[in-house]
Amino acid sequence: MATTTPSGVRGGDGRAERDARPGEDAPMTHRQIMEALSGLLLGMFVAILSSTIVSNALPQIIGDLGGGQSAYTWVVTAALLAMTATTPLWGKLADQFSKKLLVQIALLIYVAGSVVAGLSQSTGMLIACRVVQGIGVGGLTALSQVIMAAMISPRQRGRYSGYLGAVFAVATVGGPLLGGVITDTDWLGWRWCFYVGVPFALIALVVLQKTLKLPVTRRRVKVDWTGAFLISAAVSLLLVWVTFAGNDYAWASWQSAVMVGGAAALGAGFLFIESRASEPIIPLRLFRNRTITLASVASLFVGVAMFAGTVFFSQYFQLARGLSPTMSGVMTIPMIAGLFLSSTVSGLVITRTGRWKGWLVVGGAFTTAGLGLLGVIRHDTGNWYLGLSMAVLGLGLGMMMQNLVLCTQNQVSPEDLGAASSVVVFFRSLGGAIGVSALGAVLGTRVTHYVEDGMAELGPRAAGGGAPAGDGLPDPSSLPEPVRAVVESAYGHGVADVFLYSAPFALAAFLVTLFIKEVALKSHTVRDGSAAES
Repeated sequence: MATTTPSGVRGGDGRAERDARPGEDAPMTHRQIMEALSGLLLGMFVAILSSTIVSNALPQIIGDLGGGQSAYTWVVTAALLAMTATTPLWGKLADQFSKKLLVQIALLIYVAGSVVAGLSQSTGMLIACRVVQGIGVGGLTALSQVIMAAMISPRQRGRYSGYLGAVFAVATVGGPLLGGVITDTDWLGWRWCFYVGVPFALIALVVLQKTLKLPVTRRRVKVDWTGAFLISAAVSLLLVWVTFAGNDYAWASWQSAVMVGGAAALGAGFLFIESRASEPIIPLRLFRNRTITLASVASLFVGVAMFAGTVFFSQYFQLARGLSPTMSGVMTIPMIAGLFLSSTVSGLVITRTGRWKGWLVVGGAFTTAGLGLLGVIRHDTGNWYLGLSMAVLGLGLGMMMQNLVLCTQNQVSPEDLGAASSVVVFFRSLGGAIGVSALGAVLGTRVTHYVEDGMAELGPRAAGGGAPAGDGLPDPSSLPEPVRAVVESAYGHGVADVFLYSAPFALAAFLVTLFIKEVALKSHTVRDGSAAES
């Protein structure tokens, strides 16, 4: 029996249905919705925590495991890559199978990856475990949007998307702080950064089992595994090329030609398969809709800006300013406060008005301005300027991330809800993965350049100074004062370059949002005749 209601809320435990008119279901109360979403929000908290909790611990993790800048980048990129490659698959499965079961499977995958990651003895082992974590996080990220859309109408969804944004903000600010404290605590250490999310995931499993009730469509399905493989291989090969080009081989080289050509061939094969598959991972017909196409492009560019604004701050605060992991987390609070405020307020206002485009446009402008301001920082920049710049960036990101998904969901029928939601998340993750990989390579190159220039200026004073060499991350506190100043200045300037190079991508997202046509959010969902899922 369908559980769709005139007010746009689908689901419930059947108590309200007894009082409903024939053919029409009663709406869930706000309390019932929040009870149903409690486990989902907790699962999202776990997913985001897994990405942010290691950020301030990474310099020490990579140092202890003997890695360098490329390993640092790949610990982040591996999770993003797995998340990116599997997001469309999770979204498609959500259109075919029990959404509750899928989100519980995603949580179990995350738990397995986290436990083994904490036992890592090398950067290679850690990167492999991060891939497993990323698969689980991809499911949680995609399914959270799908489940909310299955329960709540687009008009009402703005309010609850604001709650999701608030959870994102709390996990984002709590992650670095918690990770910093754990890393700085002698009797815990960085390995507990991977263990700490496990209890939350297990609690989320129990809560989801008790509170989440969703409609499920039962039909024969055929999963497009070939398409899933081709898109995963294309993205992976592209990221490998971006990571190593310019260091291990020239950008214009036969290795680059092989990798770029291979990625293009795999991408073309993916498009060919998707155009003929009976159950495609990403239905290409969705892109006939202008809003979906533009929202996907904007999400790609937003992903670069979002992850650049979170991944490289830890290196800036610890290697350029000499702060502890804990204080590195504290210093990012202005950005997270801005994100928390804008995502919550925009969600509430959108629910009342049904209008969302203005928030996207203003968010794009703020994101561009924030990255531009951060593009001129140095290792000795004043805290007030850093706080202001990060707050502007956070305000912009909070206005854009959830609302790009929201405007896409407003354009599709129920049977395409999972695929359409995951498409936007896919492009955002893809932008983040490519951005982190490329910008990590840029950071390594720029820091090396600035260190060489600084050491040349020191002249005789640099003799025997123990300047950092190779790909390894330095420990500024162990270096002589003149050399330490050079290294801190190099990382300050190098991270600023990363932000500066990210700003054009945010500007591109801003320009794309200008061409998205606003359609007022629907105040109801469409009946699909699905059966209730227990």
